[in-house]
Amino acid sequence: MVFDLLLIGLGIALEPFPVTGFILLLSAERGVIKGLAFILGWLACLVAVIALVFLATGNQPPAPETAESTALTATKLALGVVLIGYGAWRYRRRARPRKPPAQMARLDHISLWAAAGLAAFLQPWTLVAAGAATIASAKLSTVGSYLMLFGFCLLATSSFLAAELYATFAPAAAAPRLQQLRTWLDTHQDQMIVGICLLLGFWLAGKSIYLLVS
Repeated sequence: MVFDLLLIGLGIALEPFPVTGFILLLSAERGVIKGLAFILGWLACLVAVIALVFLATGNQPPAPETAESTALTATKLALGVVLIGYGAWRYRRRARPRKPPAQMARLDHISLWAAAGLAAFLQPWTLVAAGAATIASAKLSTVGSYLMLFGFCLLATSSFLAAELYATFAPAAAAPRLQQLRTWLDTHQDQMIVGICLLLGFWLAGKSIYLLVS
């Protein structure tokens, strides 16, 4: 479970579209404050999903070889297939030109609440759902289990936290570096999405199939 959450957390953190949106937000007026609101909104989504999982399971993960555990494994298999399908679709259309981003004028004027809402909009929900399905097999009973969930949330937010800290404590150096990163992400967006989706998709699907047939 820990390795699964590690892979999923890394996938969420490296998704290029949310990172690009966050860099644009940091470049706007009062960008550091809006970035903080974005991070809090991002974390709130993750915490809300985790809370809903434990509310649904009653902090009692399904026992092995039961209908509930089989349904959970089948859910992860379905999510893996979705990720593989989306990765294949993005691979086929990777050469198509994209319009340059034109959100800066709007980002200059959005409120802090809107910045937090943007985090919910940009959340890679398929990956978050995969994380939720994995967490559903956990039981919060030890310090280690709480640390595991905290680490997952921290890892899934790490790219934004790093950019936020950089922009806060070294704004002059951060501005051109983050712009270079945004340019690189725009150029390599399709490759990153394809790699993340196929890697996680095949891992989730392969492991789920093994569990279902064994």
